[in-house]
Amino acid sequence: MGDITNDFSWSKSRHEKFKECRRAYYLHYYKYWEGWKKDAPEWKRELYRLKKLGNRFTWAGSVVHDAIRDILLDVRAGRPPAPEAALERARGLMRMDFKHSRSLRYRSEKGRKNFFGLVEHEYSEPVSADDWKRSWDAVEQALRWFLQSRWLALAKTLEPKQWLEVDEGFENSNFQKDGVKVFAIPDFAYLDESGIPVVVDWKTGKARDGYDAQLLGYAVYLAARYRFPVETIQTVLVYLNEGTEQTVKVSLESLAEFERHFQESVRGMRALLSTPEQNVPHPEEAFPQNEDRAVCRRCVFRRPCGRDELA
Repeated sequence: MGDITNDFSWSKSRHEKFKECRRAYYLHYYKYWEGWKKDAPEWKRELYRLKKLGNRFTWAGSVVHDAIRDILLDVRAGRPPAPEAALERARGLMRMDFKHSRSLRYRSEKGRKNFFGLVEHEYSEPVSADDWKRSWDAVEQALRWFLQSRWLALAKTLEPKQWLEVDEGFENSNFQKDGVKVFAIPDFAYLDESGIPVVVDWKTGKARDGYDAQLLGYAVYLAARYRFPVETIQTVLVYLNEGTEQTVKVSLESLAEFERHFQESVRGMRALLSTPEQNVPHPEEAFPQNEDRAVCRRCVFRRPCGRDELA
């Protein structure tokens, strides 16, 4: 990874980790640092491995997102989408991922770029064959719905100048806000026939709190990158497995609420830094464990936290 520094940044996922458990936040963003190095102590290398694990639900969601990204990129490049090939490719990836994770090969060798391993295998969690199959069923259902949806049909009508972004990745989808690097990666953004910017976020789960703030963050990002008036941006949540949509209104009131949310989150994170300018945290003791054992049971860090017996 070369000479890199652990700089302070903000994202929805970082905020959620901070809110859920301070100790997991500390392990995920600080204590693991340099755990990728071959000469790092084993406990640090373990933290680095654990932070990269997903679970079967996030795994399924990432496979869906990757597949839709590739389909949209094909459309943007003028290549006709191949629905059955896309489904077969997703199925093949999941089979390969599952074998790689079940064998624990991620402990010693890399898998594909966007997949590391699964927490269920790391902790030998009892998951039935039917439950594993449901992961694929959810992926297939989401992709088949998308392939028949208005969104793919709409993408086919877009002129080159109307395309803005298709899951650009962390390297590109970030901006500075009040001196803080903010990561916001829209799944799909385009200009409609009237020139209005629209940002779309695919969801494979059910609606929950926090999605509105995520979409508002995307709107602020698009406004900063493309110089759009932020209040003109339209945002849409698409629940692929439910086949429903939800519009999140971008207004002065909602933007003010996002600003308060962002500032409060950043203040809370920085309050736990001994040297904010260098992103140096206070000692581990300043980051208490969550006393909710249900949170521990699904946490990738339950072994180093001494709560592995709760699984």
